[in-house]
Amino acid sequence: TIPQIISALIKGVVVVAAVIFFFILVIGGIRWIASGGDKAQTEAARNQITAALVGLVIVFAAWAIVALINVFFNVDIFSLVIPTV
Repeated sequence: TIPQIISALIKGVVVVAAVIFFFILVIGGIRWIASGGDKAQTEAARNQITAALVGLVIVFAAWAIVALINVFFNVDIFSLVIPTV
């Protein structure tokens, strides 16, 4: 059904985003290690790591907000039920 598809899509997007940000973080760490002391490359790697961490925080903050909505308003977005006529 459509509600199940939407719920699965929301869960999938959160998982995929977390995995992508994790790999961006790892690649930034490798770039930092491989920079060899070059300030420009070190700064670029640090910016990449910072961006990955900010993205990861945003994804988990969105998940936490959805969880809080579930607790306070008893609306479970992860198992969304759309009423039919």
